[in-house]
Amino acid sequence: MKSCVITKPFQYEIRDVPIPEPRKGEVQIKMMAAGVCGSDLHIYRGENPCSRYPLIPGHENVGVISKVGENVAKLKVGDHVVVDLIITCGRCYQCTHGRENVCEHVLVRGSGTDGGWREYFTAPESDVYPIDPKLDWKDAALIEPLAIGEHCTKRGRVTAEDTVFILGTGTIGTIIAQACKMKGAKVICCDIDDASLERAKLFGADDTVNSKKEDMAGRVQEITGG
Repeated sequence: MKSCVITKPFQYEIRDVPIPEPRKGEVQIKMMAAGVCGSDLHIYRGENPCSRYPLIPGHENVGVISKVGENVAKLKVGDHVVVDLIITCGRCYQCTHGRENVCEHVLVRGSGTDGGWREYFTAPESDVYPIDPKLDWKDAALIEPLAIGEHCTKRGRVTAEDTVFILGTGTIGTIIAQACKMKGAKVICCDIDDASLERAKLFGADDTVNSKKEDMAGRVQEITGG
């Protein structure tokens, strides 16, 4: 199979390597799509202190189950799946208290260990989730960023009574705006790029502010009636 490997900052190779076989409790995934996150660009430029080279990037990974290992019970060949970006120990204080995202021994696929920019890879069944086969692969690759929007608005206890101000309307900011709108909140999006703000409007923002051209605090006061 082919694998994209960053060998050092600003240098990568497409390598021919053996297809990995699933071990006990693992599945083999034929990759169908993978997102390119801003953090992948940081890794390419050597700006991520947690990354070591050579490294296969890619943490927004979706594909089809192509093989299953021994003792795999819930997934089968042909299932469309999304892969969790983190590998956790399951034993530390954080893991045993529902905070696996800050596991004391966490590894991030595509950052702290090899990710999905390859034709096949393997993962424990517990890290792999089935998705609707009708979902386009390019859309399915956004499930991981979508989870960020849901997670942060849940942690922030956003409700329908809230007005939420979102500073920055890139992919994550726009997804957070969507999550807020799904909870019924009023959303004000702020950025310095008009095209980004127009996209935020398409995804449901009630008001937008270009802080490069407008007085941000003054506009918020105007929008919220003080």
